[in-house]
Amino acid sequence: MTGASGQTVAAVDADHPDGHEHPEDDPTVVDLLVPADGVPPLVTDREALQDGATRLAGGTGPVAVDAERASGYRYSARAYLVQLRREGAGTILVDPIACGGDLTVLDEALRGVEWVLHAASQDLACLAEVGMRPDLLFDTELAGRLVGYPRVGLGPLTEHLLGVRLQKGHGAADWSRRPLPAEWLTYAALDVELLEELRDAVAADLERQGKTAWAEQEFEAVRLAPPPPPRVEPWRRTSGLHKVRRPGSLAVVRELWESRDALASSRDIAPGRLLPDAAIVDAALREPAHRDDLVAMPVFRGRAQRRLADRWWSAIERARGLARERWPATA
Repeated sequence: MTGASGQTVAAVDADHPDGHEHPEDDPTVVDLLVPADGVPPLVTDREALQDGATRLAGGTGPVAVDAERASGYRYSARAYLVQLRREGAGTILVDPIACGGDLTVLDEALRGVEWVLHAASQDLACLAEVGMRPDLLFDTELAGRLVGYPRVGLGPLTEHLLGVRLQKGHGAADWSRRPLPAEWLTYAALDVELLEELRDAVAADLERQGKTAWAEQEFEAVRLAPPPPPRVEPWRRTSGLHKVRRPGSLAVVRELWESRDALASSRDIAPGRLLPDAAIVDAALREPAHRDDLVAMPVFRGRAQRRLADRWWSAIERARGLARERWPATA
């Protein structure tokens, strides 16, 4: 693989490239079902947020950080929960929505402190949106790739290096839901429970392999990476688009996709929950002659879709009204 700084990460084929045994071969692996100190109360107001910031500022060493989004449920990629843990401060769970979307007080408390994240590139943008930007970064997932571990997910790495199996099951949940269920908060707290210990274990292997400086360059490249540019013709990522071959039908896909995207953005709903990609492709292929033909099609005949039928039909009519030179090119 090629690292963020442009260097190549060599693939490692050995069974145990780092000298560790795999936990699936080790019957001593234990399940961690609850945090050692219990699940802390959820921070939902400015007073509790300031108290958490004070505790974090008084802690020592790096701070473990994680964020939960509502991918697949919401259009935005905002954080709906932020988890932090630091030696001497314990674990803090913050509801950024209830706190007004501004967590800069936490950012100020952690100036100059190393932040430990797993797959940091997934969370840095949503953390920046609430005013949190690390000065120093250690990414345990990226570090695991540099070491050459066969599996670098948080769960497998924690089992492999620490002999502890984390609770699973809520990573893809709708974290915009309120109130958040107690079992979800337990899962969220466990995500940062051992992250500092995991950081130390991976860092030791980086040092043994002489890759510490390389890893630091990679972490800094991730920390400073600009947001990705907007996709060119993002509608071409519609699942099943390969079935649509005529330029006029591609215009229908584009208009339906753009209409759906605008509505999804305004309602902060994942686009696929408004209208599945398969329905867009189906409408382009079947070429309904009238609005009634559209609402007779699968998916479009549902109650929710019938309420949006005028919107979808207008998109189809716009596509059909385009001059040929404005049709999308075939791939």
